[in-house]
Amino acid sequence: MSSQTLTNAIKEDHQEMYDYFDNYKKSTGDADAQARWARQLTWEIARHAVGEELVVYPLMEKHLGQEGTELANGDRQDHQLVKEQLYKLESLTAGTNEYDTLLKEVMAHLHKHNDSEEINDLPKLEQQLGQDGSQQAAAKFTRTKKFAPTRPHPSAPSKPPGETLAGFLALPMDKLKDMFAKFPTEEMKEAAKKD
Repeated sequence: MSSQTLTNAIKEDHQEMYDYFDNYKKSTGDADAQARWARQLTWEIARHAVGEELVVYPLMEKHLGQEGTELANGDRQDHQLVKEQLYKLESLTAGTNEYDTLLKEVMAHLHKHNDSEEINDLPKLEQQLGQDGSQQAAAKFTRTKKFAPTRPHPSAPSKPPGETLAGFLALPMDKLKDMFAKFPTEEMKEAAKKD
């Protein structure tokens, strides 16, 4: 079992989102690079959202009672808005003004949502889980992301068990689409780390 806490796993994902967005912005003028970073960003957001919906939010409901249910429902609403916006982005071309504007809206919304999770939701949950529970939840969150859809599905349920079934049905099609999508190359990732 990993020694990473749930909060650290979530924060690490949040930071990856911000890094991918920064790389997208730094690639202005290079349509291919922007398309690759946009795909990577969408891929990360989609997997992260499902991981939280299947692992974190049920834990909040279980351990934080009515407050946890309210927090989880609010977070699910935030995710729904982001999924709808990401779905719209799939029909647009990365690097265009329309795409850039909508992606900035997505990231502004995510920043607010992520900050709320890190400052409010996760500390309350961690207190109830304890160190071992937090580490177990982090491991489950990380495992779940490996089987999560890699694209936004705004019409899919956002609660288990419906979301679990929808995710397993969507994953093969998402993986097939990903085979034909462009992602950042290893060279691009290494260069981004140096910036």
